[in-house]
Amino acid sequence: MAKIHILILFIISSLAVLGQKDDVSVNNCEGAINVFKNDDYKIQFTGVKCQRPILEQYKSLKLINEENIIWLSFLAPENGSLSFSAETKKDFLQMVIFQEDEQNICTEIKNGVAEIKRLSLDKNISSTGLDFQTRQGFLYPLKLQKNDHIMIAFSTIQESKNEIILNWNFQPTIEVLGESKIVDKRMDDFAATISFKIIDNESNTPIISNLSLEGLKDINGLYVGSEFYYNFDRNVKLSVKCDAEGYFFHDSIYEINAFEDQEIAITLDRLNSGKSMRMQDIEFLPGSSEVTESSLPNLRRLKDFMALNSDINIEIQGHVFALGDNSFAGQRISEARAKRVMMYLIDNGIDRSRLEAVGYGNTRPIFPEPKFFYEEQANRRVEILVK
Repeated sequence: MAKIHILILFIISSLAVLGQKDDVSVNNCEGAINVFKNDDYKIQFTGVKCQRPILEQYKSLKLINEENIIWLSFLAPENGSLSFSAETKKDFLQMVIFQEDEQNICTEIKNGVAEIKRLSLDKNISSTGLDFQTRQGFLYPLKLQKNDHIMIAFSTIQESKNEIILNWNFQPTIEVLGESKIVDKRMDDFAATISFKIIDNESNTPIISNLSLEGLKDINGLYVGSEFYYNFDRNVKLSVKCDAEGYFFHDSIYEINAFEDQEIAITLDRLNSGKSMRMQDIEFLPGSSEVTESSLPNLRRLKDFMALNSDINIEIQGHVFALGDNSFAGQRISEARAKRVMMYLIDNGIDRSRLEAVGYGNTRPIFPEPKFFYEEQANRRVEILVK
């Protein structure tokens, strides 16, 4: 396990109390702690009130407790992806991440022009961060280019001097197209093997991607590569999620037979302008824009996709099932469905300027003459179009 670095902050806060300039304190943006390398750290809140609050310009940050705050600074040494976990033993932990545009980042934050890249305001959790396995308080990793400058603010209950346990992980970007990386997790030469190969749908070349597996304890997790090999000792239903930057994601459930070898090729489509993708299993109650409970994981999947590909804009297309010509009511419901999905994305940190909601009524059914309920439900759907 990495050696834990303890950042001695009480000296800094004591200097502030003794009358030194307060802009060097970690509870002010200008005194932010610089993080240079991947490691585990302990960082202690000072319990000293911030003397130069700078978040007033952001309406979305009214719930941030700037009374007790710690600032961290990170300059990306090369292109890559940042993930981390931050945890306190008690009390809540809030987080907001800003990215510098072209000026001094603290000045940009003060002026309300620095972009908020990630935000967690929940006061019911004591851990937060960035992770490929998104969950309460944890958002998708942040893609950074060389020399990108970000500032992270952590906040907790007023006057608390709790420690933050911080695990920092910056991974350089791997060239994804035309290169191979084999991940071989086989341990038994006599057991059945399942392999996954991730390839570009147009060029048929390998893509290095993130492959997430759920269904068998021994291999559950996230792997990075273009070819993957695993052993199985029993029949399972394996949930597979595949992501690569610049591509539509792929989700499937595979029936795995423990008594025969299987090879599965996953082809990914590039995110070219004008291409669309049907969102699997985002469904609505008949005659309404209310999303079914079973659709929520898929909405989170769409949110993660938008976070991973932060340079694309999409049109969210709503559709309904109805017999006959397109009606005014059907048109309104389809628009409401598209807007419902759009609002979910906005509420979960996706920039409004990247999204457009459009309703198509029943003018574009997948099944023009459905005979079964699942066909009707398929017509009540959402698609996304890359703008």
